[in-house]
Amino acid sequence: MYKNKACNLVHTLLFSGLCLSGSFLHAEDKPLLPETIAIKAGRLLDVETGKVLRDQLIVITGERITAIVPIAGTPVPYNVKLINLSNATVLPGLIDAHTHLTSNPRQHGYSSLGTSTTRAALYGVRAARDTLNAGFTTVRDVGSEGFADVALRDAINDGDFPGPRILAAGYAIGIKGGHCDNNLLPPEYNDTGKGVADGPWAARSKVREMAKYGADLIKICATGGVLSKGDAAGAQQYTLEEMQAIVQEAHKLGRKVAAHAHGASGISDAIRAGVDSVEHSSLIDAEGIKLAKQHGTWLVMDIYNDDYILGEGEKAGFLPESLAKEKEIGQKQRDNFRAALEGGARMAFGTDAGVYPHGDNGKQFYYMVKYGMTPLQAIQAATINAADLLGLQDKVGSIKVGKLADIIAVDADPLTDVTSLTKVKFVMKSGKVYK
Repeated sequence: MYKNKACNLVHTLLFSGLCLSGSFLHAEDKPLLPETIAIKAGRLLDVETGKVLRDQLIVITGERITAIVPIAGTPVPYNVKLINLSNATVLPGLIDAHTHLTSNPRQHGYSSLGTSTTRAALYGVRAARDTLNAGFTTVRDVGSEGFADVALRDAINDGDFPGPRILAAGYAIGIKGGHCDNNLLPPEYNDTGKGVADGPWAARSKVREMAKYGADLIKICATGGVLSKGDAAGAQQYTLEEMQAIVQEAHKLGRKVAAHAHGASGISDAIRAGVDSVEHSSLIDAEGIKLAKQHGTWLVMDIYNDDYILGEGEKAGFLPESLAKEKEIGQKQRDNFRAALEGGARMAFGTDAGVYPHGDNGKQFYYMVKYGMTPLQAIQAATINAADLLGLQDKVGSIKVGKLADIIAVDADPLTDVTSLTKVKFVMKSGKVYK
């Protein structure tokens, strides 16, 4: 009975647009209904249950999925656009919760000083295209100069060029001389990063500034970093009081907070302050893992890019001290990824794209499996988990009726070979095919 009702619904949906494409329409007539597309999915991965459904028909009307039924017994009218993925595995568009689309991975350290904000934004156009073509239909961009990420988001939304759906942070907020400041220029330049704010009220004001100019979320630097000059990656920078002020202000304004944090004390205080996610989490300890689980804080651990930093870093302009810091904490981060997973912390997919070349985001899946996840858990981290973190769980993250039609396909079975997610052959975002 259910199957018959579902097939009847699909039949109605498919045939509802017949009058729009008939020969009796004049050229000047405009369609009254959005285009209907039907996808034949040979293997459809339900990321919520891990089940693979065979030979399914996904019906898309406009931007959204309107039906999912077995292909058998569901005729498709000749004038409905049909996409045949019968030999592929179909799954939701992937989500990367930690990217820097306007960062050029081949211009780090001092070589980055010659890049203007305008040039960085234009570089972001190519990075956005490469990211989308890699199957990542949604990203969180966690820090960019000159609100270039906000401009990039708006241009993509306006249809100026292809790219993923972006949640943008604007400037990352941090202390003077810290990871979010620019410490490359000598004192006579008197240069201070635009995201610098010291003290609770200055930090609150900076949150308001980010919101004013279009930031979707707030990014803070709770500790030092690998790629910054003159600080220790594990050293706490913002105090608990400052982070509490930031989180209160951001949540009041409807923005989530992502905290860059490598060191154990900074991670724990960021979680106590109420941040929504901790980025990197390289030196997280047992207390931090316990707190993350208790508070439901998401951990976003970028465990692929160690390969790029140590393999290509010197050529890309990484500072010698940055390479030394990465050698110190890179493997520790991967080991702590396993510990956090075993400790029951919530984990979402994020790669720090921009440190390494954009479009290589999928290379991290291999390491997530190597360090403890099942292939399904790794895929869930980049779909339903990341959608939950971003607050987009009702729109993206799974292939369900009513959600946006963000759909990708690969030839192999990613539950058997997770590296197949580096070879995405079909990409649809919001019902539009890009690849």
